Amino acid sequence: MRFLKWLYTAWGMIVFSVVFFSLLPLLLIPIFFPSQYKLVGILNRIWAKGLFIGILKPYKVEIRGKLDRKKQYIFCPNHFSYIDIPTMGLNPVNTIFVGKSSMSKVPVFGWMYSKLHITVDRSNLKSRYSSLIQSMDAIDQGKSLVIYPEGGIVTKKDPVIARFKDGAFRVAIEKQIPIVPVTIPYNWIILPPYEFLVWRGMIKVIFHEPIETTGLTLADVDTLRDKTYAIMNQELNKHVESYTALKRMI
Repeated sequence: MRFLKWLYTAWGMIVFSVVFFSLLPLLLIPIFFPSQYKLVGILNRIWAKGLFIGILKPYKVEIRGKLDRKKQYIFCPNHFSYIDIPTMGLNPVNTIFVGKSSMSKVPVFGWMYSKLHITVDRSNLKSRYSSLIQSMDAIDQGKSLVIYPEGGIVTKKDPVIARFKDGAFRVAIEKQIPIVPVTIPYNWIILPPYEFLVWRGMIKVIFHEPIETTGLTLADVDTLRDKTYAIMNQELNKHVESYTALKRMI
């Protein structure tokens, strides 16, 4: 079984490389012409779908609230697996990511990521402040954001969400745009963060009803953060039986 996982993972890396390098010339457009930033979200969707189809990985996108593609949002997904990044590429709304600065160390992909998205070193106070300012500037430019509120893959017990950072909720309130809680229930089983081996299972992503921030002030950050956490945690708890069945398959 482990040998088959290695073969499947190797195939996944080949597909990842082929899809990425096929799209790279198009990704240069928003890098050199920032006004074309909407292309980032479009190419993210093509990349994600191409990757999952290529590695024969079924996926399901569930949208429980109305998402207006002409509006701006901050999407807050749980983060238990590295495959969460392409999974958020399935987002029907064009977005850029706020992600850890270590991504920029990945050859070629990291260069592209650092040019198109916002990177942050969460261990550095200056970097965290800079990413907050960049996030607000991105909103002013008309962009929507994906921010992992846990601050990375930091949970000590899957699938238990770690304590949320305040950044995403401060930006949402400062700019008066909705927060969209996003639950990704199965990726931690399909690609565990402690074992870089991909195996079977459906990629599922749930976009919950947007939480409006109109009229909220910074005094409401804790309330908004806790409400988002509760929605995502409740959804994860609904999948307990499915977790057990999927782990038996793998």
